[in-house]
Amino acid sequence: MHELSIATAIVEQAGEIARADGAGGVSSVTVRVGELAGVVPDALHFAFEVARDGTALAAARLVVEQVPGRAWCGECAEEFAVGMPPFFWCPRCDRPSRELRSGRELEITGVQS
Repeated sequence: MHELSIATAIVEQAGEIARADGAGGVSSVTVRVGELAGVVPDALHFAFEVARDGTALAAARLVVEQVPGRAWCGECAEEFAVGMPPFFWCPRCDRPSRELRSGRELEITGVQS
C-alpha cells in the first residue's frame, strides 16, 4: 500500500510547515489528490491515521480534495473529462488528446494549527 508512504510524507511535510510557522501542533491538513494520481482516498485516510500517531499531528484530521481528470483537445478546442490514460478521446471530434490539464495532482494545500 503506497498510501502509507504518501501519508508519512504528508505528516513529515506538514510537521515541518507547522514548526516553521511556530505552531506546536496541527489540527488539519488539506491535500489535493487527482483521480489519475493512483491514490485511493479511503486508503490514504487510513494510512494518515497510522502515520500521524506519536507526532505533532496526532490529533490532526486529513481533508482530501479530489480533482477530476480533465484533458484538452487541440483539434476542436474542447476540454473534457477523462478516464484512464494513455489516450484521452475527445467526445466532440473523436480524436485522441495527450494534453492532460488536471487529475495527477498530489499536493498539500493547507496546514491548520
